[in-house]
Amino acid sequence: MSQEQKQTRKSTQDGEQVDAATDSDVAERKEALDDDVDAILDEIDEVLESNAEDFVRSFVQKGGQ
Repeated sequence: MSQEQKQTRKSTQDGEQVDAATDSDVAERKEALDDDVDAILDEIDEVLESNAEDFVRSFVQKGGQ
């Protein structure tokens, strides 16, 4: 195997490791964002269950339609 082929194979393996690390970071960030969205949706559900009328009134007063 020539030196060039060895270097190409090594850089391909390094690139795959970087891609795997990047995919892992993206997956962790996505999971964290999903958890945040779920928490906000749960909070909205709790507010709506306890007093939907006041929630709608405050939304309309803030400029909602």
